[in-house]
Amino acid sequence: MTSVNRTVLKLLLVLVAMSVFTVALVPLYNVFCQITGLNGKAASQPQGLVQENIDDARFVTVQFIARTGQGLPWKLVPMNPQVRVHPGQAYEVNFAFTNYGNQARYGRAVPSVSPPEASLHLRKVTCFCFAEQRLEAGEQLELPLVFQLSKDLPDSIHTVTLAYTLYPSHSYTMTAIPDLSTISRAAALPKITAL
Repeated sequence: MTSVNRTVLKLLLVLVAMSVFTVALVPLYNVFCQITGLNGKAASQPQGLVQENIDDARFVTVQFIARTGQGLPWKLVPMNPQVRVHPGQAYEVNFAFTNYGNQARYGRAVPSVSPPEASLHLRKVTCFCFAEQRLEAGEQLELPLVFQLSKDLPDSIHTVTLAYTLYPSHSYTMTAIPDLSTISRAAALPKITAL
């Protein structure tokens, strides 16, 4: 084997290794973020409420930010952009979706949490971000977010920001939206009012 052939073989091996690394990078990054809580990756599946003592002596401000990515003529607006909550207590906040386009479209809200360590203490019981949404042209839809901040949230965290970015979904099959009327209201979630 000539030195030119060895060099070509080495370069091909490097190219294959780089390609494998590129494909594996996103799943590895997601696992890393899920384990460490870095980058504010929030749970993508419903979590159960934990019955724990409510920290009535402490308030945490929760801010809601909504953005729409390119290619989706929708608007997402939190009905209450900021609320004060007690760690350990469940709360419900509604979000309004509006499709300003002239045809039905699918979209999905991708969440992030700031500061990143707060994502380890956030439990989302019901969230529009768990499923793809479909809105007809001109349709408006109001959906809830039911969440709970763990009582173990570090005392140094006084404000938690939940940001949702809407992206167009190119799927033509819609994930079933859970029947939100079946959620038990026995716990009587506190009514959120604007600050």
